[in-house]
Amino acid sequence: MSEETPGFDEKPEVPVDGTPDEPKAADASAEEAAAPAGDASAQDVAVLAQLDQARTALGERTADLQRLQAEYQNYRRRVERDRIAVKEIAVASLLTELLPTLDDIGRAREHGELVGGFKSVAESLETAAAKMGLQQFGKEGEPFDPTIHEALMHSYAPDVTETTCVAILQPGYRIGERTIRPARVAVAEPQPGATPKSESADGDAPSDKDADAPDKG
Repeated sequence: MSEETPGFDEKPEVPVDGTPDEPKAADASAEEAAAPAGDASAQDVAVLAQLDQARTALGERTADLQRLQAEYQNYRRRVERDRIAVKEIAVASLLTELLPTLDDIGRAREHGELVGGFKSVAESLETAAAKMGLQQFGKEGEPFDPTIHEALMHSYAPDVTETTCVAILQPGYRIGERTIRPARVAVAEPQPGATPKSESADGDAPSDKDADAPDKG
């Protein structure tokens, strides 16, 4: 018998890693390369969104901090203003209680009774009151001001051109710009119908030349 020769109908075996499978492998590689690129783009968008949120939150916190700092500064100024006001009220109340004593000291000085140990004590008290801001005001001859003067007596005088304080019955006191007691005064007004001195000096008074002229008759 002769040996059988393999016919042409038999198909040769194709290796697993042969050429026919190469296009599929190339397509798979392309898909794998495209997938990471898409993931990276999505990650960038997510990071940018988180960055925007962080910036927004930072802006809000900064605004809150600035507002809180402004409120604290206003609170400090208000507390300081209230503290000064309370101190001024307390000092004014204390000095107001001392005014009758200061009046007695002034009357004793006017009558020459401020001598010896009483003089030293009186001067020490006046110095302490001045250090606390107490100022005395009210002088004869100054114009009458109803905001700082209290008129207790009224008269007319030919030698004044406006309402004038002609006598200080009780001095006034102030602390800074705050008046704690007005000056009690006697005032004088110009005499009704009287001609002011300035006008009478420039008026129709006869001159020496007219006085020496002979009368015509």
